[in-house]
Amino acid sequence: MQATEKSFYTPAEYLALETTADYKSEYIDGLIIPMAGGTTNHNRIALNLSSALNFAFRDINYEVFISDVRLWIPEKRIYTYPDVMIVAGEPAYFENRTDTILNPQVIVEVLSQSTETYDRERKFAAYRTIPTFREYLLVDQTSILVEQFTKAGEKRWIMQEYDETDEQISLETVPFQIKLTDLYRKVQFEAIEPALEENPATKTG
Repeated sequence: MQATEKSFYTPAEYLALETTADYKSEYIDGLIIPMAGGTTNHNRIALNLSSALNFAFRDINYEVFISDVRLWIPEKRIYTYPDVMIVAGEPAYFENRTDTILNPQVIVEVLSQSTETYDRERKFAAYRTIPTFREYLLVDQTSILVEQFTKAGEKRWIMQEYDETDEQISLETVPFQIKLTDLYRKVQFEAIEPALEENPATKTG
């Protein structure tokens, strides 16, 4: 993934371009970075989780959004598309745009080779500036491994790891559980993820 040719864009310019673009891009403090397409494993995991969440929340006041809905992180000037977001109550829209929300409580990212470092480090740090954000799941798509980060206090997060097929993930901030066998249903670990160019957002220096 590479930034587009112009060196700097305003948020308004990004939104205007994104409205008519053939593919989705992230916006990171002036840079527009095209997002790579997902693998079948990535899609299976995100669909398994979002479907289970949507069914579990059918009669309670939580909403599930998948990667078509954009997130605006004002403190870091980032527009991004998390794989799955959970909102408690009503979504708060940025400037009344129903394609962009501000208030996720739980965010889930399915890791890929090109974005894993970014998802673990800079993106997690950006997410932590969101006042409503309380829980973060990182899901490996090449092996059974889920890392759960739960906010336990100001600048304090607790991590729980799941890597056994008979384990069940219990979210701490919303009423939801899922077995790893259901999360990884139909995932084919022998499939090799294609090598992708490095995400410029992950570069340092």
